[in-house]
Amino acid sequence: MKSGLNQFLSPFRIIIISYIVAMVIFSLLLYLPISHQPGVTLTYSEALFTSVSAVSVTGLTVVNVSETYSYIGIIFLAMAIQLGGIGIMTMGTFVWMLFGRKINFAQRMLIMVDQNQINFSGLVNLMRGILIVALIIEAIGALILGTYYIRYFDTIGQAYYQGAFASLSAFTNAGFDVTGESLIPFANDYYVQFVTILLIFGGAIGFPVLLEIKEYFSRKDENFKFSLFTKITTTTYFAVFVLGVIGIWALESGHYYVGLEWHQQLFYSVFNSATSRSGGLATMDISELNPATLLFISGLMIIGASPSSVGGGIRTTTIAVMFLTIRSFALGKEDVKVFGREIHPEDKQKAFIVLSVFLVLLFAAVTLITAFESRNPNVTLLAIIFETASAFGTCGLSMGITPDLSIASQSVLIILMFIGRVGLIAFLFSVRKRETKTHFKYPTERIIIG
Repeated sequence: MKSGLNQFLSPFRIIIISYIVAMVIFSLLLYLPISHQPGVTLTYSEALFTSVSAVSVTGLTVVNVSETYSYIGIIFLAMAIQLGGIGIMTMGTFVWMLFGRKINFAQRMLIMVDQNQINFSGLVNLMRGILIVALIIEAIGALILGTYYIRYFDTIGQAYYQGAFASLSAFTNAGFDVTGESLIPFANDYYVQFVTILLIFGGAIGFPVLLEIKEYFSRKDENFKFSLFTKITTTTYFAVFVLGVIGIWALESGHYYVGLEWHQQLFYSVFNSATSRSGGLATMDISELNPATLLFISGLMIIGASPSSVGGGIRTTTIAVMFLTIRSFALGKEDVKVFGREIHPEDKQKAFIVLSVFLVLLFAAVTLITAFESRNPNVTLLAIIFETASAFGTCGLSMGITPDLSIASQSVLIILMFIGRVGLIAFLFSVRKRETKTHFKYPTERIIIG
């Protein structure tokens, strides 16, 4: 019996169960009367949706956070965001070390799955580094924004409260806000936008990248070399970011940007490209954008952030490996080479599996929500595509239809946000059967493809 239970509870399933438990616990905390503003009533489904969105660091909401939750509720929400942002095993490792417990083999396996790592070496140091780097960046962001916000808010306490939550939300790419209007009040404040963009970059670029950069500057070793992961991740992340800036500007130059100054057009394009990857914060009403731009942003949300980061999506390495594989095929080469290294065949297979499953699940979700909302005049097909891409990519941008959706449609979004947080690879491995060795092989035969 115990052996069967151990076989069922693989590291992937334990991680998934851990996130489910966390989401349920925070939903109950957010459902408590002390978590609400006076006179506000909240259904459990609304609390559950908010909890899943927070732990998955997505940012989609069915209620106005600032008008619904009390300071205690905001604290619970911030805790959920922090846990979801740095990962359950990072926080768990911190607690284990705090009580002087050694990290055993099983716990290292869980860490490896939660942070999408491929080997055991340096896992504990990675967890320690993630926690320290995350807290330092969030604290610096809170200090900078809080001090600057004094000019916007009546009291110093309110300014630093807003600054601390804004820093946490931006770095974890959570997309939540306590202003009630996201960053729309700061649409013309480029300083706030610039700091927010840097925080979004910091969370989405990937913790291994941040730790390598930290090591590079601390060691100052001329022989130090960045890993292939860092090179591919950084190159792809900023290449897609630049592509996003150009694409959004080109699509909106004859629409929303008409009559705007060049610097307004630039910052709208830059901020929307940065936040579309997984940030979820907005300096404008997204629904006012051109339909072509909304589809383009949906694509950016699907690509998402980097592996081992706070963001979701199919991830930068997936899109990079796919592009490099297609390029090698077009050039008549079997091997995929980049930065003086060769991509492992298993990684190429994983990239195409991730994209294929992602698109199938996204199509199924769009179809289901379209069926559920067939009689809802406020919900269009474009809005559904945008909403599902935002949920699956754990971005949080919305055309404003989330509160208007039925419970069934919101349940679909909950599932998408959950899968987006745990990652498609972890999700697929959790439902995958154990490998069994075959003692014979059938004859190989070619089939026609394409």
